[in-house]
Amino acid sequence: MADPIQGANVYATDVATLDLLRKGDALKIQQLSSALSVTATAVRQRLNRLMAQGYIERTLERASNSSGRGRPSHCYRLTAKGRRKTGANFADLAVALWQEVRSIQDLEVRRGLLQRISKRLVSMYADQIEGETIEQRMQSLKELLGRRNIPVAVESSGGLPVLTVLACPYPDLAEQDRTICSMERIMFTELLGENLTLNQCHLDEGSCCTFVAN
Repeated sequence: MADPIQGANVYATDVATLDLLRKGDALKIQQLSSALSVTATAVRQRLNRLMAQGYIERTLERASNSSGRGRPSHCYRLTAKGRRKTGANFADLAVALWQEVRSIQDLEVRRGLLQRISKRLVSMYADQIEGETIEQRMQSLKELLGRRNIPVAVESSGGLPVLTVLACPYPDLAEQDRTICSMERIMFTELLGENLTLNQCHLDEGSCCTFVAN
């Protein structure tokens, strides 16, 4: 079986199916089989996976002849979740928005905007962070980021807990402006309820970014 696309929870072979359904209102198995040049059995396997994930839905279509007779057939179309998945272009949008943030000349205005963005992200993730101690909350944050395919390690250095982000969550943005690192530090600080210091940044020729609790 083909490997799933990283971070997408969709198999590479399923992407073409989603793309076809995005272009058409509803399609039948025979139509998909012909367009994809695969067997009907293969199409059914893909459709079953995508239905299980909530990306497509199946409806029953009655015979359209004048007598109303004939075997009914199923049609498949994208759900609202499926349309969001196939229509996602968030990376380009994020870069464009970040460029607008960078263009703000007033440092206080820009700093305030970064803080509001950080707080908005915190509000999205806060209820997923658990733990009584900073170490436990770091482990919870590690699991949260892991579900988004962002590898993170939690260690201890000199008796202080250290959060190490092994792959930048915003590579395109960070390469343009390291301010994104400051926003990430603010977000982690808010989420963990503990002030963090960015001790090492991959933009400074480091292999990763390390955040140490003060």
